[in-house]
Amino acid sequence: MSDTSESTGDAEGDAADDADSSAGSAVAAVDAEEVRHVAELARVRLADDEVEEFAAQFGDILDYFEALDEVPETEREEELVNVMRPDEVESGLSQEAALSNAEETEDGFFVGPKVS
Repeated sequence: MSDTSESTGDAEGDAADDADSSAGSAVAAVDAEEVRHVAELARVRLADDEVEEFAAQFGDILDYFEALDEVPETEREEELVNVMRPDEVESGLSQEAALSNAEETEDGFFVGPKVS
């Protein structure tokens, strides 16, 4: 897909174009050939009317990504808080108790099926 930051006018009119039609610039940024290329990569067959519809939808998606550029950055870092409970040492099973229900053991370990 093409870069959405490409300008579509002369140098003096760029700022006015951006302010006047933000939706129109994104739709123009995605043409039918690019939609067909993406559909080919995705191995999706599209009819001609679907190509135009997807071009408009891709333009809308690119507008949403451009809106992320307007989100202000924060300089304050949130204080990290441990939400996990503290570890508590508890007594566990003895080796004999852990192996008591095993079908097969060898040298104090479980014996499982062979994996090739």
